[in-house]
Amino acid sequence: MSRPHPREGSRFVCRGGSRHHREPPGNDPRPAASNCEVEREENLQSMREDLGLRSMPVIFAAHGAPVLLDDAGWMAELAAWAKAMPKPTSILMISAHWEEQPTTLGATRTRPLIYDFYGFPERYYQTRYPAPGAPDLAARVREFLRQKKLPVAEDPERGLDHGAYVPLVPMYPDADVPVLQVSMPGLDAQELFRLGQSLAPLRHEGVLIFGSGFITHNMRYAFRPGIPSWARDFDAWAADALLRFDADALLDFQARAPAAHMALPTWEHYAPLLVVAGAVADDRPRTTFPITGWWMEGAFTKRSVQFD
Repeated sequence: MSRPHPREGSRFVCRGGSRHHREPPGNDPRPAASNCEVEREENLQSMREDLGLRSMPVIFAAHGAPVLLDDAGWMAELAAWAKAMPKPTSILMISAHWEEQPTTLGATRTRPLIYDFYGFPERYYQTRYPAPGAPDLAARVREFLRQKKLPVAEDPERGLDHGAYVPLVPMYPDADVPVLQVSMPGLDAQELFRLGQSLAPLRHEGVLIFGSGFITHNMRYAFRPGIPSWARDFDAWAADALLRFDADALLDFQARAPAAHMALPTWEHYAPLLVVAGAVADDRPRTTFPITGWWMEGAFTKRSVQFD
């Protein structure tokens, strides 16, 4: 049986500032309307608790290539990260490897994985991750996008690409959490941020909003030993902007960040970070980095982000 979802305002209607209008105390500068907002949030929280739902973090994971599955250290870090978070009711995945306009919902039932890489050993094409589909989550995503008048399409046969399933294999190895992948509608920073904002309520319904990409991604330096100074500079800049949650800087990274053209000659791998940042933009989030370091001690930062 599908679980009902909380609806804002479903337990009361605010009139004149709150359900039961009351004037704030004389030394309280807040307008009466803020009492309504506080009371509504208290009611929503009560509903979530009644339904067994909890607010989830919003995350961005560096996802590596299929060879990540042979990196025991990184796999262990991803597994420990998942164990440290509440287990989600479902996962909304935004991967660097699916860009399609308008925002498109992937399969809502278990479908074969998409092996969107070439020239790797055969064993990487044998990976399986039969996560359940998430039709209830898809319905909520449609609802929120339509509320914001954002167009939405569907691709019911599309399975999870490697940007989605590679981090999920170590994080949720039993493949028992329903997963819905959605496309990025393009590479417009503001549009990606607005997409995240439209999806923000899902985190309060037990959904893990999960962006998967890389903060530095220059394929000309893939598998080269040594960490270039430009990669260190960009990674340090991004860490500072994320800790301060400077959304303007994150959106305008091409103009503000050092060596952005080297760190991200194309920026589809950075793009999911803007979606997850949008999903917490109204929350003044606390930022942590559950995983840091450098993939194969090269130019690709493993920095992964959790917003609480």
